[in-house]
Amino acid sequence: MSEGTGFTSMAGARATGEAPEIGVGMLGYAFMGKAHSNAMKKLPYMMYPPVAIPKLAAISGRNEEAVAEAARRFGYQKYYTDWRAMVEDPDVQLLDNGGPNNLHADPSIYAAQLGKHVLCEKPLGRTAEESKMMWDAVEKAGVKHMVAFNYRFVPAVRLIRNLIDEGRLGRIYHWRAIYLQEWIMPHYGTPMIWRLDKDAAGSGALGDLGAHIIDLAHYLVGGISTVAGLTKTFIKERATEDGGTGIVDVDDAFAAAVEFENGATGTFEATRFAAGRKNANCFEINGEKGSVRFNLERLNEFEVFWVGSEPKSTEGWTNVLVSEGHHPWWEYWWPQGHIIGWEHTFVHEINHLLDAIVNDRPVGPHGATFEDGYRCSVICDAIVESSRSRRFVDVTY
Repeated sequence: MSEGTGFTSMAGARATGEAPEIGVGMLGYAFMGKAHSNAMKKLPYMMYPPVAIPKLAAISGRNEEAVAEAARRFGYQKYYTDWRAMVEDPDVQLLDNGGPNNLHADPSIYAAQLGKHVLCEKPLGRTAEESKMMWDAVEKAGVKHMVAFNYRFVPAVRLIRNLIDEGRLGRIYHWRAIYLQEWIMPHYGTPMIWRLDKDAAGSGALGDLGAHIIDLAHYLVGGISTVAGLTKTFIKERATEDGGTGIVDVDDAFAAAVEFENGATGTFEATRFAAGRKNANCFEINGEKGSVRFNLERLNEFEVFWVGSEPKSTEGWTNVLVSEGHHPWWEYWWPQGHIIGWEHTFVHEINHLLDAIVNDRPVGPHGATFEDGYRCSVICDAIVESSRSRRFVDVTY
C-alpha cells in the first residue's frame, strides 16, 4: 500500500476486535449515491462481524441545497459543492465516485494521487483512452481500485462463476446477453439529459447498459478478441429544460457479435427502446456439459440444463433458487427462500472492497479492477468503430 493512506497499520485487521473505520467521500447524491449510501449504512450490521465500518465523512454535488439535503438524509457528516475540496478532506480515505461519466476521470485520478482508494461507477471512462489514464493513475499510486460492476455480486451470478471454475459446464461454446430498458421511448417524453450527451456520457445504451453485460462476459467467459457491432440512434433531437432543442449524439441501441479468446462466440444487445422491459439483464451460456441462463429481474434464481445424467437430460431445464445458507453471501441474510434484492448487491460489492483495503487483499478476480474497466471500454470503443466502419474489428489492449 502507498504511504499516506492511513491503512498500513490496519493490514491484517480482523473484525474479531474493534472494526476499523474507513472514511468515505461520496461524489453524487442521485441514483448511485443513494444506492451506495444505503449499502454503507446497512453493511456494518448485516455483514457481521464487519471487516470495516464505512464512516460517511462527506458528500459532494454542484447544487448546494440538494447536496445539503442529501447529507442530512443519508447521514454524511459534511457536504461540499467542490469535489476537489472533498477529496482533499483528511477524513476521506475512500472516494466513492458516483458522478456523471464526465466526472469519473478527474476526481478518481486526483484521489489516487492523494493516496486514497477509489470506487468508481461504470463505465470507468467515456473512452478506452480515458479509462487507461485512470487505470495508470491508481496503479502508480498503489491504492485499491474497483469499478462498480455490481452484478458480479449477485449471489446467482457468483454461483454460476463457481460452476464454471469447477469445470461443471466444460468447454464454453456460446455466450448471449441482452440488456433491455424502455425509459427513453417517445411516450415517456424524456428530455435532453446528460445520458444523451456524448460529452457527458461518452455513449448511450452501450456504456449505460452494454458495459454491464460486456463485463459479465469477461467475468464468466473470458477476454474478447474480435467484434462486429451496430449502433443506432432513433430519436436525434430532444427538448431541453429551457425550451430549446438538444442534439442526441449517443446510441439508443446497439447489437454486437464477438469471438472470445478461448474460441467461444457471443452476442450482445442493449437498448433503452424495448417497450415493456424495465431492467431485463439476461444472459445464457452454453457449454459442452450444460447450459445456464439468468435474468436479473428474477435475480434470486437461475436455470440450468445438464447434459447426460445430472439430472437426466429428459428432465429439461431445472430452476435453481439461490437462497440457501451455503450459497454466496447468504450466511449474512435470511433463512432460505426469504428473498434479497438489487440493493443488496452493493452491500456485497462495498464489503469486498473494504476487505481488500483493510486486509490488503486483491480486488480481482471477483471484483472488477480499473484494468477490467479499461478492458470493457476497449470493447465498447471497438463496437463503435465497427459500426462506423461496417467491418470486424480485432481487439487490442
